[in-house]
Amino acid sequence: MSLVDTLPSSKGKLALVGAGALALWGLAYWVNEWLWDWVMYGVLKLDSANRVVETVHFFVYDFLKIMLLLAGIIFVITFLRSYMSVERTRALLGGKRSGVGNVLAAGLGVITPFCSCSAVPAFIGFVAAGVPVGVTMSFLIASPLVNEIAIGLLLTLFGWQITLLYVVSGLAIAIVAGWVIGKFKPERWVEKFVFETKLHGEAIDPSRGLTIKQRVGIASGEVSTIIRKTWPYLVVGIGLGAIIHGWVPESFFTSVAGKDNLFAVPLVVLLGVPLYSNAAGILPLVESLYGAGLPIGTLLAFMMSVVALSLPELILLKRVLKPQLLGIFVGVTATGIILVGYLFNAIIP
Repeated sequence: MSLVDTLPSSKGKLALVGAGALALWGLAYWVNEWLWDWVMYGVLKLDSANRVVETVHFFVYDFLKIMLLLAGIIFVITFLRSYMSVERTRALLGGKRSGVGNVLAAGLGVITPFCSCSAVPAFIGFVAAGVPVGVTMSFLIASPLVNEIAIGLLLTLFGWQITLLYVVSGLAIAIVAGWVIGKFKPERWVEKFVFETKLHGEAIDPSRGLTIKQRVGIASGEVSTIIRKTWPYLVVGIGLGAIIHGWVPESFFTSVAGKDNLFAVPLVVLLGVPLYSNAAGILPLVESLYGAGLPIGTLLAFMMSVVALSLPELILLKRVLKPQLLGIFVGVTATGIILVGYLFNAIIP
């Protein structure tokens, strides 16, 4: 029997249980830093000025903080998102023209479940349902780039101003890139079997007919699944962040990737493509690099390249896209990301 099975069925009792869980989550988040200060500096009597101690403290505190944020954000967003399915999204986009379709696709990409591992089935399903390839590309770019986990973590770690910049620029890249790709008549560069795929029968829409308890179960399962997949990347990202925080001088990063280096933005975009991570895995590293003095435009470009142009996703898309379209997809998206990086470095001191 799972924990969800033990929950009451009535909405009133579920609300009380939810309020209690929220209170426990808030308490854990609030005492996190105090707890590790007390354990390491009070109980163990470790020297806070020691670099090793500072690095370990940063790691354990930040790891628990990110895990709590991740679990809370995933649960809330998945619960709300259980009212919106991929099938419904596909139906909304079917038959939409370029321009309006790109805007709608990018917006729907933010609230629809999608990750790089589902790039191929999502692409096939959308194109087979009559969604134009350029419109589909706007959805495929926006969904991993401006997803709800990235928004939630950015908001918590950096505030609403940087989060808003990221969301607006990410949506702009998805809309413009999809529109530009559509102008190349990309259907000729899609493998033939994609168009021959037929959608038989009526798709089952999991967003209908679910009880609150079932939606809680879906959200809890999503928390467990994503954390199991994400924690190794969190360990690596936070570990690198802890080392940067404790050992690497600020002057090193400002000299290599500071505003004075004209090639810093394209350089970090190139570095980001081979990395396989999502927003949750890369944000701890971004947070540490930001604290080390790197400009926000460079960091946003780095993060965008990691989540929108990951090498595993490109390998998967190679199954349905011919090299010409895959090259256009990478070139247009990377160009948009680089321009965003330069723009924000120019306007944000």
